[in-house]
Amino acid sequence: MRTGEPLPGVGDVLAALATGLWQWDTATGEVTVDAEAARLLGLPARGARLTEVQVRARLHPEDWNEITGVVRLAAVEGTLAEVRLRIMDERDHVVRIVRSRSRPTFDPVRKAYELIGTLQEVAQPEPGTPAGRRAVTGDWRRSREAFLLDAGRALAEARSTREVLRVAAGLAMPGFSPEGLAVFGVEGDRLTIIGHHGQQNGDEVPFADMPLDTAYPAAEVVRTGRAVYLSSPEEYRTRYPLTWPLAEPFDRRSWAFLPLTVAGHTMGAWMAGFTYPVGFTPDERSVLTTVARMLAQALSRAGAAETQRELTDGLQRSMLPVLGPDIPGVDIAARYVPTGGGLQVGGDWYDLIPLPGDRFALVIGDVQGHDVRAAGLMGQLRIALRAYAAEGHRPDAVLTRASRFLCGINGSDEDPGDVRFATCLYIEVDPLTGTAQSARAGHLDPVVRMADGMALIRATAGGLPLGIDPDADYPTTRLALEPGDTLLLCTDGLVETGGHDLQSGWARLRNVLERHTGDLEALADALVGVVHGPTSYYTTGPLVDRREDDIALLLLRRQDVAAEAGGVPARRPPVRRTMLTIAQAEPERIAAAREHLRDLLYDWPDGEQRDAAVLLLSEMLTNVLVHTDADALLVAEVTGEPGERRIHVEVSDSGKELPHKRRPGEMASSGRGLVLIEMLADAWGVAPRGTGKSIWYEVYESGPPAEPGDVPGGGAA
Repeated sequence: MRTGEPLPGVGDVLAALATGLWQWDTATGEVTVDAEAARLLGLPARGARLTEVQVRARLHPEDWNEITGVVRLAAVEGTLAEVRLRIMDERDHVVRIVRSRSRPTFDPVRKAYELIGTLQEVAQPEPGTPAGRRAVTGDWRRSREAFLLDAGRALAEARSTREVLRVAAGLAMPGFSPEGLAVFGVEGDRLTIIGHHGQQNGDEVPFADMPLDTAYPAAEVVRTGRAVYLSSPEEYRTRYPLTWPLAEPFDRRSWAFLPLTVAGHTMGAWMAGFTYPVGFTPDERSVLTTVARMLAQALSRAGAAETQRELTDGLQRSMLPVLGPDIPGVDIAARYVPTGGGLQVGGDWYDLIPLPGDRFALVIGDVQGHDVRAAGLMGQLRIALRAYAAEGHRPDAVLTRASRFLCGINGSDEDPGDVRFATCLYIEVDPLTGTAQSARAGHLDPVVRMADGMALIRATAGGLPLGIDPDADYPTTRLALEPGDTLLLCTDGLVETGGHDLQSGWARLRNVLERHTGDLEALADALVGVVHGPTSYYTTGPLVDRREDDIALLLLRRQDVAAEAGGVPARRPPVRRTMLTIAQAEPERIAAAREHLRDLLYDWPDGEQRDAAVLLLSEMLTNVLVHTDADALLVAEVTGEPGERRIHVEVSDSGKELPHKRRPGEMASSGRGLVLIEMLADAWGVAPRGTGKSIWYEVYESGPPAEPGDVPGGGAA
């Protein structure tokens, strides 16, 4: 064409560019095509008017549905509609892929869509790829930006290298998607495989330990920091003849090798392999480069997070004990679960300390805070507790010395005001007798699940958390474990995680504790599972704060080692027992004693008997605190088979004056204790002790036993 001559017609230009025109009116159902468009549709190369049915017969069934949806969406948004269409022959084979670009409009009067657009054969066919089956609304730039936003968000949320590789494998790039991926790393002067997708396990072996000076695209990318694009097998074979035999078996047609660069340092390479030819246009290279940068950042974050988790988990494991060999007479299970957020190390710990004479101590505690300093203090405190226990001190002395020790090391060089405290529960256990002595420093009370499945919080005497007062006093409480009883010690993370307070958290755990029938390890898993497992989403507590905390958990079950001749375990009647000390300065613990007895009698069929037993207990404890200067020790137990059970309640004190029956006047405010016991109890009595006395009473589920010589209520007055 010479200068000054008129421009050729639009049709001539489009024909020269192998681009056809088509027009569609949904009201009439007619599609008008020119000669080039007809040829691209597999029809004779001449203009024609076609019906929708005729056009639909030339397209893949999925593509017709996609183009109708794209047209509607583009008309609403006022954008171009772009879609790739697979043209089929009479044998349902794909003969070519064409790209349609059009500007659809909607006529509200005719309630129909009208559009005129172009058809052009795609230079790089993509059979079998997601891009070849999915329509794209709007132009390439818009779909590319949407893809990169989605990819960036998904990679940012990946927390581990495995998750990053999984996200990268699932990326469907706009217009083209790789069939195989590989991520290469660097160790010294060797190329390694971090992960791959689209290959069989073992296919990566030839590439897993390759020197960086090898004539291989990934090695060149790491050496130079520049991407390598190979559009055809011939180009690969020409540029890298030595390593082409390694790539040839994968039967790919194009490859892109891009550097993974973070802060100017090339940490590896990313390979994207395609089973169809890709020309790697500037737009495609831009997308691949951006994905490679995001992938490098995600891998760097994941690697740092995994290193931190490995470090902190190793630190925590080194500070937690190994429970060691089995202890005759008991089963023990333990769990430690770090919180889900922040640094995976904290101040929770548990320990098992061997003591002379086949005894041992169970320790559980929580240092304030959730950081490295809390973990360091925890390690020091655990060692100190072991040392004091090995010296032979009683539980109260062990905690007193530990509190003095923590006070002495509190505060840090950077912040002297950073004073931490720690809660702790220390229980010394004799596995042969089942007796235990506990001392508590601001920690949660232990829980006992009895042999018949009932769980009861054992209220124990306690003092201030460790590290507050160097001269703090920690009174001891005596516990008794029957064969089959299970002792639970835990930190507050097991109770309060998920928006729970102490009451609602205990109710959630109690349901699992009482219903579980498996072994001790399974019970430990079940208790952790109700807090962190799938059911935790349905058992949230009443508090708005859903903050998580570390969990430390210790379980001890006393075995039934008594056996009859022949080694068969002896049949014992079920026993429930609770013990509680009420000090002169703690009259409020009388209410706790009443609750203990009510819990012990939760399935007692006669409500009046249950109320009477609780009333008598309250009367006996009050008399000790009012009429003596001593503390009261409560021992309550339920024995026997259902229907023939008895309640035995005994309150002991160190006072020497024995109670006696009185006849109070009508207006007297006291003196009716023994009268009530005589009226409501089936049997009762007073027994002098070496250093005091005890008064007891019994209530029978089916009335007093009918034995000769028995006199109900015939206890000493």
